[in-house]
Amino acid sequence: MNDMNPSVDDLTLEQKASLTSGGDAWHLQGIEDKGVGGYMITDGPHGLRKTAGETGALDLNHTVPATCFPPAAGLSSSWNPELIRAVGEAMAEECIQEKVGVILGPAVNIKRNPLGGRCFEYWSEDPYLAGHEAVGIVEGVQSKGVGTSLKHFAVNNQETDRLRISANVSQRALREIYLPAFEYIVKTAQPWTMMCAYNRINGVHSAQNRWLLTDVLRGEWGYRGIVMSDWGADHDRVASLNAGLNLEMPPSYTDDEIVEGVKNGTVSRRQLDDMAQGMIDLSAKARAAMSIDGYRYDADAHHDIARRAADESIVLLKNDDGILPLRRDAHVAVIGEFARTPRYQGGGSSHITPTRTTSFLQALETERLDAQFAPGFTLDDEPQDRRLTDEAVDAARSNDVVLLFMGLPEEAESEGFDRTSLDLPAKQLAVLDAVCAANSHVVVVLSNGSVVSVAPWRDRVSGILESWLLGQAGGSALVDVIFGAVSPSGKLAQSIPMRMQDDPSAMNWPGEEGHVDYGEGVFVGYRYYDTFERDVAYPFGYGLSYATFALSDVAIEATGPVTASVRATITNTSEIAAAQTVELYVAPLQADVARPRHELKGFVKVRLEPGESRHVHFDLDERAFAYWSQLFGDWHVQRGRYRIEVGTSSRDIVADDVVELEGDAKRMPLDAWSTYGQWRKDPVGGRIVERMKAEGEAGRLPRIPENNVGVELFLDSMPINSLTVILGKGGRAATQYLLDEYAAAVSAR
Repeated sequence: MNDMNPSVDDLTLEQKASLTSGGDAWHLQGIEDKGVGGYMITDGPHGLRKTAGETGALDLNHTVPATCFPPAAGLSSSWNPELIRAVGEAMAEECIQEKVGVILGPAVNIKRNPLGGRCFEYWSEDPYLAGHEAVGIVEGVQSKGVGTSLKHFAVNNQETDRLRISANVSQRALREIYLPAFEYIVKTAQPWTMMCAYNRINGVHSAQNRWLLTDVLRGEWGYRGIVMSDWGADHDRVASLNAGLNLEMPPSYTDDEIVEGVKNGTVSRRQLDDMAQGMIDLSAKARAAMSIDGYRYDADAHHDIARRAADESIVLLKNDDGILPLRRDAHVAVIGEFARTPRYQGGGSSHITPTRTTSFLQALETERLDAQFAPGFTLDDEPQDRRLTDEAVDAARSNDVVLLFMGLPEEAESEGFDRTSLDLPAKQLAVLDAVCAANSHVVVVLSNGSVVSVAPWRDRVSGILESWLLGQAGGSALVDVIFGAVSPSGKLAQSIPMRMQDDPSAMNWPGEEGHVDYGEGVFVGYRYYDTFERDVAYPFGYGLSYATFALSDVAIEATGPVTASVRATITNTSEIAAAQTVELYVAPLQADVARPRHELKGFVKVRLEPGESRHVHFDLDERAFAYWSQLFGDWHVQRGRYRIEVGTSSRDIVADDVVELEGDAKRMPLDAWSTYGQWRKDPVGGRIVERMKAEGEAGRLPRIPENNVGVELFLDSMPINSLTVILGKGGRAATQYLLDEYAAAVSAR
């Protein structure tokens, strides 16, 4: 055997079984004398979270320093895949220094409900955006010879009862909402590993779901990497391995169950060989990077990337009378403990020990900018201190502008539990009331991992910056944007509803008695709000700039039966260099199923100098127009008209036009359970129906009544095996005629 190219054929049964379970909480179970390394794998997804000291222990608190990049809650608002790839490359360099072969992330589960405790780690309510952004992390990390783990596969959208809950969701919603981000990244970037979720999907644990891990992931999508469990998600070694799980993490020390399973026939040798060979291949891919000794990444350069990422993550929601950017000599009151004690990341398994942090106050000092600070409130659950309120009011009265830093304390959202309200803490809102009464020029700067309610107070402030969680350089980034060194370019990856009750999943959240029904189907986020014309505080894709832009010369044309192309020109019409994101939505104008009003199917972020124009181009493939047909069990593009919209948010559409597509010509075979209407509209069945009617006129078959309201009411929706309801005894002959003629027509083709 070549030690650099080990094969499963060179291993004993016991060695093969050992490869399908970890060596400890953070290491693969290597076989060094066979050339299989027991490399380290550890948490991401927005930076390296490697346990310090005894690396085999499960310790979330003591970790080596690493760059804390903005979590997905912020970075997703950048709408900039190139920037995201740069973040991924930097993360990989830190993994090489720390001898980590696989970093666990990105996490692309859909933000089904804004109360989800792990929304700060997830990218979007929209699968297209989530996939096309997070793929940059995978490509960036793996370009350096380090693996990623795309997670959590699949339908992991809540923390409540997350280890057991069954997500009961339709095939169509799975295919259109909850799987496409995974699918796109798998087909585009082939992540080295996938991490299956804790939860069950329609009653089956993800780790034991052969349909998910083998039929769809490997069979349909062509995945070539390995699948590992989330930590503790594997409850049956034999069932999971048979389903397509390569690796149990952490070990349950039950390798003997796999050995016994092969001996008694409950596990086939071929299945074990396939799963073990995947682990050998993973080790081989990591070997080169893990063999680099003495490597040291550039911490300053990585901090600069984190700052640039934070700059582009900030979303300007409101800017009345151009209150921002502030002049450097403005008299400013900075109120809110978050300005001094920033909330820059989420809690749980992704919690990083940063190489450094920069608060807003520290960044002001670095930039030699003066401001009067008042903490305003504490970040704990203690009652409001009246002295803090009075101090905040005094600062507000003494200055021209107030920057009021508000948000969710770390204890309010984390892995492990879901939020119960969209509201900001009551004492912060009380300070807001007092400050607004003292000064009419207030800009709110928010720090939160998922959306918070802004509708009750937004009319009382002049500006709102949604800064999400910005990573370790967030303070500097906020100074960049607030004082105009950088024009804000972030766009919402998540709608901000007026109130929690407006969310389409609210009726089925967070479930009961071990299950949660995804009753909203494909109408998640803006797909619901825009389709059913529900008011939102701020729509998906929304974000203001200090610059102004014009979209023009939009041209749309069909390029094939199920494809189209779109061209447009974007111009910076201001005197400020800035970036704008052009968003493209596809709106079917008619369909046989309930479809959303429109769906994001393309975006591009363009940076322009003052007066500069640039042409943008989108190629729309079949999937841009398709829905998942449960009738066909496949994607289906109907023949018909589709409106293509180009704009700057889901509700700021600048130009649109209609394209007519021939469709994919798919049609289901007709049978006795097909309705009369389906027969009549089918190209083959329709001709047979006309012949049957002619036979009826000639007296050789029962005659279909005409100008009969009762018949017209029922006939089209009636399966042809029920024609006796309309035609009496002769209905059986009519049904048989249709079936016989159809069989003859199909066999002749």
